[in-house]
Amino acid sequence: MPGPLDGIRVLDFSRVLAGPWCAMMLGDLGAQVIKVESPEGDDIRHFGPPFQAGESAYFQVANRNKKSIVLDLKTEDGQRIARDLALKSDVLVENLRRGAMEKYGLGYDDLRPDNPGLVYCAVSGYGRTGPMADRAGYDFLIQAESGLMSIIGDEDQEPMKVGAAVTDLVAGQDGAAAVLAALYHRKDTGQGQFVDVALLDSALTLLGNQASDYLMTGKRPKRRGNDHPSVVPYRPFETADHPLALAIGADRQFRKLAVILGRPELADDPRFATNGARADNRGALYDVMEAVLATRKRDDWLAELLAAGLPAGAIRTVDEVLEAPEVKARDMVVEVDHPTIGPERIVGSPLKLSETPVTVRSAPPTLGQHTAEVLRDVLGWDEDRAEAFAEDTARP
Repeated sequence: MPGPLDGIRVLDFSRVLAGPWCAMMLGDLGAQVIKVESPEGDDIRHFGPPFQAGESAYFQVANRNKKSIVLDLKTEDGQRIARDLALKSDVLVENLRRGAMEKYGLGYDDLRPDNPGLVYCAVSGYGRTGPMADRAGYDFLIQAESGLMSIIGDEDQEPMKVGAAVTDLVAGQDGAAAVLAALYHRKDTGQGQFVDVALLDSALTLLGNQASDYLMTGKRPKRRGNDHPSVVPYRPFETADHPLALAIGADRQFRKLAVILGRPELADDPRFATNGARADNRGALYDVMEAVLATRKRDDWLAELLAAGLPAGAIRTVDEVLEAPEVKARDMVVEVDHPTIGPERIVGSPLKLSETPVTVRSAPPTLGQHTAEVLRDVLGWDEDRAEAFAEDTARP
């Protein structure tokens, strides 16, 4: 069954993570995505270890459902072919420095007169406007400068980054959402538009309630480690063997928890009876809970907590969660046939649509795997010309 974006062509000039993530989401939804790479390839192809059959694990993260074409944009031929492809595309995604695409004649204003329906998505660290528009953005720096690191970790330790490149990923998702909105607008007007996505902007949204708290009170949020600033108990707890996580916010939930802990009187203690009181007296509550939870094993506690409908879970490692049956049941780990690696497991799409389901149609491509195919099928080149060009631009 074709996806909801079947018939949409996306030209992806982006590299590393945020832009490719955006384009991949559009590909998952059925769009044809053509990834334009330099003869050296996307930088992320060289990030590692690990590598398998010469391919980096990092590249596999954000490039499924794409075709790879090699063009040298420093040459007139490369620029001309890129423009020809852009004029036959519905969406263009790029994350080069401001002015780079314009240098190649591929800026939005360069393409709009001949392709007024083009949705042009520019992903950058700090946006295309403002005093930092010319500055390159990297996930780690954005985590630092967005304030995100300032709320991660314990107060007596240095600020900590998230273990995954979350600002890249959320910016990619924001870019995909904005592109979809622009395509919807185009249906009625025939007009494309310029989509400006900044990692810094997206990262600020990750502050969530912490940003709202500051804007309301003017007080700088504190680092609370795994504790929650407003909801208690909402953190990990040690048991007799492995830690478990509790997310108890509602007072009715805490009353059930108190019974399971064998301390029903806690729910009537004025220090703990309401969430606000628990937040003010969290230290005293944790002392009691830690002592009780340490008397039994994690799975014993979880069985009882989950049977009571309480939000609790194990703190799993990456291998544990990727091998979990509920993850496989949701098609969140899928196998694809890679041209050099062979059978390869990759993370699937979180988008679940009942009538137009997301499909993983192809593995992340090898560098220039589809150069001849794209030139032939999209631009109408004859087979010999396309093959000769692909061979000339292939990396030595």
